[in-house]
Amino acid sequence: MNSMTAGELRFFRAMFVAAAVWNLCGGVLGYFNPELAFRLLFDRSADDPVLLSVFRGATGTTFTYFFGYLIVALNPLRHTGIVILGGIGKLGFGVQMLKFHAAGLANANALVVVVGDFVFGALFVYYFVRLLKTGNKLI
Repeated sequence: MNSMTAGELRFFRAMFVAAAVWNLCGGVLGYFNPELAFRLLFDRSADDPVLLSVFRGATGTTFTYFFGYLIVALNPLRHTGIVILGGIGKLGFGVQMLKFHAAGLANANALVVVVGDFVFGALFVYYFVRLLKTGNKLI
């Protein structure tokens, strides 16, 4: 098995910094101004305080992954567990937003979230394939 090249490591570091920024954008707006974020995705206000609180919690989780992906960027060969959890979250959130859009509950802005999360999900799969092919462990 060959080892991961310096170029690959640079690519993965940059990818995880980009993933961090992606999560920062969605997480900060949704956590600190959930009313606006909700309106941007669903074209309506969240009049129910429980719904708004749940939405803030979901985007707060997104915000925490900003820090997680920055940690991974420091050493992509070591912090794979963060990527596994984050990838599951990206897939789940993307699928749910796609379902909301298909049901007419979310607007086209939701598709930006879906495409972004699915692109990062695909890049994460590539990262895991390269880890395995170069003899690294997933956990």
